[in-house]
Formats: sequence, structure tokens, C-alpha cells
Amino acid sequence: MRRHPRRGEAGGEVTDVPSPRGAEVGRRIGVGLMYGLWKPRVLGSWRVPAAGPVILAVNHAHNIDGPMVMGVTPRPTHFLIKKEAFVGPLGPFLTGIGQVKVDRDTTDRTAISRALGVLGQGGVLGIFPEGTRGEGDFASIRAGLAYFAVRSGAPIVPVAVLGSSGRPGRLIKALPPLRSRVDVVFGDPFDAGDGSGRRTRKALDEATERIQKQLTAHLENARRLTGR
Repeated sequence: MRRHPRRGEAGGEVTDVPSPRGAEVGRRIGVGLMYGLWKPRVLGSWRVPAAGPVILAVNHAHNIDGPMVMGVTPRPTHFLIKKEAFVGPLGPFLTGIGQVKVDRDTTDRTAISRALGVLGQGGVLGIFPEGTRGEGDFASIRAGLAYFAVRSGAPIVPVAVLGSSGRPGRLIKALPPLRSRVDVVFGDPFDAGDGSGRRTRKALDEATERIQKQLTAHLENARRLTGR
């Protein structure tokens, strides 16, 4: 972890921003695990901008979706992860590989500051727009994604993970069958804002609506491409 030179979102103390080096370690671990346990088929990863701040908006149907995206994305990724996952030894591990703990039940200003810090230093922020694991169809989008995109000006890259939530594995029921294929499809980057720079509630609501349309269209296209 390193100190971010700017003040936090709430205007208070400067908070630690996750280290890009830690996220790169996480990416390498993800590469080994995801390609070792399953057969990822990655489409469109070249669409992820090679430099500068980026937000990956990922559908969420299974626990492996985050690690899978970390392992196949060409750049180190810092995911916003619910605080409930930071238990026991997993907590220091997730922090060490540059992930951001967030309390979903409140306005977590520390998480907001750290996430904006990631984008401020030109990093990649991963977000599950649905807020929690579900059908993975982008049917319900929380406003947080729009806030981060409009506040930072970072483009959003839609990501569809398909095949992770099908039949359970025979050895470990909570995981997809080992060596089964999981498709990860990256879409074209787009801007959530309307170009005005406004961050009013109305502007964020409009941005959320634009985001949902883009993500839903990408998911439909990903399903056509992969036959899922």
C-alpha cells in the first residue's frame, strides 16, 4: 500500500490507495489458477485501453467471476469487494493483492476514496454493477458505477462472464466443473456521462440508465458470439 497524494472523497484524512504492484501479483495468481483449473476463452481483451484509468463493469453470477476477470484482463485490476469476504487470512491476502474492501450497507467513504485513488493514478477498477451475485444479467444496476465513471471521467469497459454458473462440479459443488470452458467477453469502452461534467442526482440517474442499456446490449451480443 502507498499513500495517495490527494485528500479523501469526504475531504478528510488522506487514505491508502491499493498498490498497482499488489494488483499485478493478484493478476499473475489469477492467470495460474484460472487457466490451471478451467479453460477460459477470452474475446476482445484488446478493447481494454492499454493505459489510463478504466472501469471494468462485470456481470456477477458466480464467485469465480472476479478472479477469472483478474486472470484474463491484460492489466492489473482492483476490484471493489464486499467486506464480508475479508475474513480470516483471506482479508490480508485480498488487501495485499490490491483489492478494495467496501461496506455495502452504508456510504463507505474510505472505499470511495480508495477506488477514486485507483482511477486517479491511472489504474483499472473492477465493479460488479449489480452489487451482489445473482443472475448476472445486468437487470438491476446500482448507482455507484455511474458515480465513479462520471466523477473520474474514466471510460467503462463492459465484461460478460459466461459459463461460470452452469452445472456444478463433481468434486467441488460450489465451483464450475474443472477444466470446463468459461467465456469472458470484453466490450468497447464507452463514457457514462453526457459530456457536461455534471454530477447532480439527475445526471447520475441518466448515466445509470445509459450504462444499463450499454451493459445489457453487450451481454446479449456476448451470448450470440459464444452461443451461451
